[in-house]
Amino acid sequence: MAKKLQSIRGIHDGLPEQVRCWQHIEQAARTIFERYAFSEVRLPVLEPTELFVRSIGAATDIVSKEMYAFVDQGGDHICLRPEGTAGAVRAYLQAGLTRSGAQRWYYMGPMFRRERPQKGRLRQFQQIGLEWFGVSGPVEDVEVLALAESFLKALGLVDLRLELNSLGCDQCRPVYRTVLVDFLRNAADRLCETCHERTEKNPMRVLDCKEERCQSTLREAPEITGHLCAACASHFEQLKLGLDALGIGYEVNPRIVRGLDYYNRTAFEFVTDRLGAQGTVLAGGRYDGLIEELGGPATPAIGFAAGVERLAMLLETPESPRPDFAIVSLGEQTLVWSLEQADWLRSQGFVVVHCGGGGAKRQFKLADREHARFTAVIGEEEMQRNLITVKDMETGEQRTMTRQEVVTFAHR
Repeated sequence: MAKKLQSIRGIHDGLPEQVRCWQHIEQAARTIFERYAFSEVRLPVLEPTELFVRSIGAATDIVSKEMYAFVDQGGDHICLRPEGTAGAVRAYLQAGLTRSGAQRWYYMGPMFRRERPQKGRLRQFQQIGLEWFGVSGPVEDVEVLALAESFLKALGLVDLRLELNSLGCDQCRPVYRTVLVDFLRNAADRLCETCHERTEKNPMRVLDCKEERCQSTLREAPEITGHLCAACASHFEQLKLGLDALGIGYEVNPRIVRGLDYYNRTAFEFVTDRLGAQGTVLAGGRYDGLIEELGGPATPAIGFAAGVERLAMLLETPESPRPDFAIVSLGEQTLVWSLEQADWLRSQGFVVVHCGGGGAKRQFKLADREHARFTAVIGEEEMQRNLITVKDMETGEQRTMTRQEVVTFAHR
């Protein structure tokens, strides 16, 4: 017996019920993002592996353990994209847009990471991302956060909280790193083995450890917001003043960190308590050093990403679209004419299903199953007189009328 074929672990099918929810999220994103003058871009799913080695880092779990990377038939090192920002920066540089003023981009599509599948975490996942290249001020940061909140509110998600931090810059972060490393070394006996490694290689990542004993110890750790240089402190204060002016609530969370040096200043997350450990539904921040890291001129930028499946877990699934008409064709002679009537009704903007002809009992059963607003019955008499018999399935009212009268009847 042949082995039963199934999808790859952690890679799920998008069936109609899920896709309706995804489309609802995507449509809300398009509406809100374009209201803020962002334009959609379509980026490749396949990228050079080197792009992510240089942007995310060869030593990170994403690149070293989770990325789907391979050598193709031509000997090129290629991967399925694990995130969207690096590809957007590559496209921005490849198109020669560094002297074209600020660019506002957004994108949607699948990302791939071979990690352990669990609730809210898949190996293929849908993501919505946004990047704003060429802007450096706190005003733009406020605009991005206002856009993100508007998008989440458009989905009806009002029980989220915005957590905010500043990561400083290459002037003040080394000072903080020295203070932090001193604290971590002194607290080493209370930290896990992973944190011991990170203390020497990437100390700010220790702050993101989820081990309970580490979290307890880290409550005493020095906070970066107390070590910001004057410029970063001013930027952070202006950001908070802008959010206050717009009535956008937030909490300063000094534990929000990013593992790479090109991330700086503003970092943020919209989080929920409804999804357990996978509580972040939208996260982003400023990455003023990434474009230069990938070979471009020094260019400030800010962006965010949101997981569509994770957002969908917080939403009620939209109802299946209800057809306007179910067409029942009685008798072989009427089948072709009934197809013409179905086609004409669709040209008038109605959603129409044809019940396929054949036995009347079977067709009426199909019409009931479709939950159409109206059943349109077409027999030989209707065909000869160029009429349609329509039954309102809610009121039970039934009338025989011309096609134009059907339109008026359905729009009552």
